[in-house]
Amino acid sequence: MTAESMVLALALLGGTSLERGVTALNKSRFEEALTLLLSAENEGPYAHADYVRLHEQLGIVYAYIDRPEDAARAFDTLLTLDPGHVLPYTLSPKVTFLFERARKQSDRRAAPELDVSWPRGLEVERPVPITLEVVSDPKKLMKKAVLFRRLKGAARFEPPITVDLKGSGYEEVTLPPVAANATHDETLEFHVAVLDPRGNEIFKVADAASPREILLSYVPPPPWHRRWWVWAITATVAAGATGLVVYKILDRPPDLLSGPATWN
Repeated sequence: MTAESMVLALALLGGTSLERGVTALNKSRFEEALTLLLSAENEGPYAHADYVRLHEQLGIVYAYIDRPEDAARAFDTLLTLDPGHVLPYTLSPKVTFLFERARKQSDRRAAPELDVSWPRGLEVERPVPITLEVVSDPKKLMKKAVLFRRLKGAARFEPPITVDLKGSGYEEVTLPPVAANATHDETLEFHVAVLDPRGNEIFKVADAASPREILLSYVPPPPWHRRWWVWAITATVAAGATGLVVYKILDRPPDLLSGPATWN
């Protein structure tokens, strides 16, 4: 049976290629597992956990069928996606040996990192400027950042904002006010998913379950007698009243009349 016909036959059983590949690997059907996992590479896009799992399973199956270079390459990608990853201790030493060798090589390079920052003193009624900086991208995989945000306590996140990442350097995005009518301090929650060119999630800054937070301060408006427009109106009225008084004073008949006088 060819690889294509095997994939077609297995597709009729339901489930994704990744799920079926994991099942086949757990049953030690290595060639079948490899065919399914290679097919899974062309599927997706994957969430971070599934993308990590795909490369973990590829590395394991390559190790079992004695393809150490391919196993090392899969494990290297795995450790790029998840530098702290560990394999189950029940696996064969032929797998764990290759994995640990890949880990030693991985430890020599910086882990992927995206820094998210914002200025202090943000207020609830104002826009929120966010800076995204690519600090480290050893395999040049970071293509887009997808930013999710919501007001703390909201049932769901707002529609995400996608930002193109152009390698090293930073990108800026300004979020519209999320609590323009608030009457107290609020907290903005957010998390960021970083995608590769195929849309797979390769890196995360926080997540929906444990988002990062930005404090937005509420600054109450000044009392009515301290607002600028009150003083402007007061000054205008005062100026008008002064002019009227001056006019009335000048408009009053004089006590003495000037001009020629005739005596009889």
